[in-house]
Amino acid sequence: MFITFEGVDGSGKTTQIQLLQEALEADGYTVVRVREPGGTQLSETIRTLLLSSDVGINSVAETLLFNAARAQLITEVIKPALQEGHIVISDRFYDSTIAYQAFGRGLAESGVAEVNSFAVQNCHPDLTLFIDVPPEAARLRAEQRNQGNKDRMERNHNSFFDNVYAGFKQLAQQHPTRIHEIDGLGTKNEIHSSVLKIVKSVL
Repeated sequence: MFITFEGVDGSGKTTQIQLLQEALEADGYTVVRVREPGGTQLSETIRTLLLSSDVGINSVAETLLFNAARAQLITEVIKPALQEGHIVISDRFYDSTIAYQAFGRGLAESGVAEVNSFAVQNCHPDLTLFIDVPPEAARLRAEQRNQGNKDRMERNHNSFFDNVYAGFKQLAQQHPTRIHEIDGLGTKNEIHSSVLKIVKSVL
């Protein structure tokens, strides 16, 4: 089973992924956890490049780099793990590219979707959990976490993240069977309970 988590920066995805992994492993499942971009030597190198504030990257190049990292991760980690019957949990996948590069950067959604499709090699999530935290609340969380140290993506204007959030909301409406919206303003345990209920219903 392939599970992805989505949401704006500061939505609490990482915390919920950790809690879900622990719960599933306690039930006897083997869980492979990955992040995007990252997870392989090449993908981590691309991640460093993408997040570096010292490098200027245009929107098209950014989209291609994210998908290059994704293609390598799928080949090296995700597909082999799924073939072995493991549960794969990814912190972001192609929905983020639609939200950030199409809605955030203003690229044509059809073009971004086409690049995504080419990169994923017919590897699609079985379940996507969108941790729904409005941009203003997510910004406060991210600022507390980062303490002023922002990477290249985090340095975007507030309007960028407002558009990204709108993108995630639209994707959830377009794919209601796969994408489940979860209220991210509850307590850590309340959110985890919602996540676990959905995952177990699919398992």
